[in-house]
Amino acid sequence: MAFTPSKDLKRREREQKKLNKRLAREEAKFEKLEAQRAAEQAALEDTSNMTEEELQAKMEADFEAELEAEAAAKREAE
Repeated sequence: MAFTPSKDLKRREREQKKLNKRLAREEAKFEKLEAQRAAEQAALEDTSNMTEEELQAKMEADFEAELEAEAAAKREAE
């Protein structure tokens, strides 16, 4: 006679798989947040060593890059 798992056993296995997937998603989200936090911290450390003129130049370059990206997106939309 062949062994067949009960419906409860199959249900528990499905629920365990769902739980494992959810835990994996949450862990991936946590790792992503940690990486983002580390990147932000590194950026702060980089800017803390800059002079006022360097900071102003960086802000202007970032702003110009954003404007260019917006203009490119607008050109693609047309």
